[in-house]
This record gives sequence, C-alpha cells and structure tokens, in this order.
Amino acid sequence: MPEQVENSEVKSPTYDISKFRLKRILQNNSVRKSIALLGTFPDLSETDDAIVVFEKNAYQESDVSTSKELPAKPSYFSAELKVDTEFINNIYGSFQVVPSPDLCGVKSTVIYPATDKHVEKYSICQKYLIRETPDLYESTTLPYINLSQFSLEWVYNILEHKKETERIVFEDNDPETGFILLPDLKWDGRNVENLYLLGIVHKHNIKSLRDLNGSHLPLLRNMRQSAKDAISKRYGLNPNQLRMYFHYQPSFYHLHVHINPIRNDAPGIWCEKSHMLDTVISNLELLPDFYQRATLPFVLYEGNKLLDLYEEKITVRSVAAPISDSKELEKVPAVESSIEGFSDDDPGERECKRIKLATPEPKEAEVPAQACA
Repeated sequence: MPEQVENSEVKSPTYDISKFRLKRILQNNSVRKSIALLGTFPDLSETDDAIVVFEKNAYQESDVSTSKELPAKPSYFSAELKVDTEFINNIYGSFQVVPSPDLCGVKSTVIYPATDKHVEKYSICQKYLIRETPDLYESTTLPYINLSQFSLEWVYNILEHKKETERIVFEDNDPETGFILLPDLKWDGRNVENLYLLGIVHKHNIKSLRDLNGSHLPLLRNMRQSAKDAISKRYGLNPNQLRMYFHYQPSFYHLHVHINPIRNDAPGIWCEKSHMLDTVISNLELLPDFYQRATLPFVLYEGNKLLDLYEEKITVRSVAAPISDSKELEKVPAVESSIEGFSDDDPGERECKRIKLATPEPKEAEVPAQACA
C-alpha cells in the first residue's frame, strides 16, 4: 500500500565545507543567483575533486511579514535591518540592505568526490543539438551509456531505504508500479514556491524514455496520479499547477520524473531537454513502441565523450560553408517574369522564386514511398 514516510534522522557529511579550497569557477549564473565551484577538501584528499554550488534562497512570504499578530519570525522589516542609501531622486530611492543573519542563508550543494561528468555538467561550454535516430541510439548512445554512466548506488540506497529515508515525501512500494517521491537537491525543502521533487521508480532496468513501451503505462499512470495526490495533501498545491516531465538525456539512467510548479522556471524545462509525462503516456497509448521508433533530439556539451563519438558518424561541430549569392545566382537558369505566382517587381518574391528554381526536383526513384495506412 502507498504510504507516507516520516523520519527525522540526519547524517553528518564526511567533509567540512569550510575547508574547501577553490581550483576554479565552473559557472557563475547571475540569473539564478548561483555559482558552481571546483576544488578539493585537502584534509581528506589532494586529488579527489569536489564541486560546491552556492545558490541564493528564494524569498518566502513570511520573510516580508510586518504583522504583529503572527508568531515572531525573522523579517526584513525589523530593527536588525541595516540600510545604506545609494541615492534618492524624487520618488525613487536605491539602497543596499543587510537583513537579519537568519535571512541571509545560502543553499549549498556538494558533490564529493566529483567525476569528470559532474564537472562537465556544471561547467559553461558550447552546446550542440543531436538528432538521435533509433539506429544511432543502438550503435552510439547505448554502448556509451553502458560503459560510462554515473554510478546508481545512491539511487539504490534510496530505493532500499539505506540512505535519505528522512527525506522521502511519499512511497508506493509496489515492485512494478511503485516509486519513491523525494526532494531534488535543487530544492531547499522549505519554500513551496520553488518546490522540486523527483519520482524514482522501484522497477529496475528502465534507463530512460528509450526503454518505455506500452507495458509501462500502469507505472506511468500511477506515478502521475499518486504524485499529484501526495503533493496536494502535503503541500496544498493544485495538481493542475504542476509540471511533470522526463529529461532526455537524463543525468542518471534509472527512470525518474521531475515535478515542480509551472510558475517555477526550473532548470532543464526547455523543449530540447524535457518530455511531459502526459505526452509520454499519450504517445505510448497511440503507439506502444513509440520510443523505440522515434527520433529524439537532445543536447550535448563540448567536452562530452559522447559528442566525440557522434562526430565520428555525423557532422556536429562544423557546418557546410554558405554559398555566396553571386555564385548561387550563376547556377539559376533565367526565367521569364510571367511565371504564375511571382512578380519581378517584388524583391521578396524574386528571392523566393530564385531559391525554388535553384532546388532540383527529385528524380522519380528518389521520391520516398508513401507510408501504408
């Protein structure tokens, strides 16, 4: 039976964050008010890399409360607020303020020891769109995944209740259709405005969208409904305001769904990365082997070894040099201005005609056959 899980046990880390020593900054995101740092914990190891991410906490409504009737909580509008005036011009004023220390907390995420793939994930670099056909998945992506994916030990620790039991929000322990719901590392676990949960399935051997088929519909439908019910009950959020989606490629290859409010612009929600759970269910209802037949675009970063493997098979980093207008025009046969649908008095239509005429009609043998109904 599905159950709510409550546990207050908190484990101590093996490292002291204050002893972190910086090697270089991987990313400084001014929009998200976050910074990712690469370094070491010299007291533990001089060679093992560590990644430390600092992110400013989101505002909570209680932080700006001025009510005297509510229980006493830290507020920006208190005697502890330090104000430095920068300028006042007519009705406009600019200030630098330092609130109570209780409101100056910064969320920190630590990955230790960090692998090259973690460093790649948190670094800023060039990105390329890969259009992965089923054949490319089988010949290139899947062998790479099998050889170099992140360890899943931490996932199995959660599923087997060896770690993070205190963080579990909800669990359905059915081995075929069950899953565990818990906060993602990107969420501080307090501000519901920025809620970010992961639903990790109990069933093994489902790496990603590519492995899903019609037999998994009961699992997906259960995740959709049970997660909505649990979030509504625990956090009071309207299920119709939740975004539920898969990443492709995912950061780890054990099926999991991302859940956050639509009003929260969470990382990885863009069209080249996310696939809505509702859409995935609909695709499998229409075609049980949809994800074994579909071409799935995804993004690779410069420095990823998978990008190098794709570069050996298809052109990714370079593009064909554009043909100059003068050379292209030399190849275009002259035509009379009376061709229907074009007017030589309209430069835009002349350009349209020129491009059309420069593109040869396919030979009969090259015309693709119509798909059978």
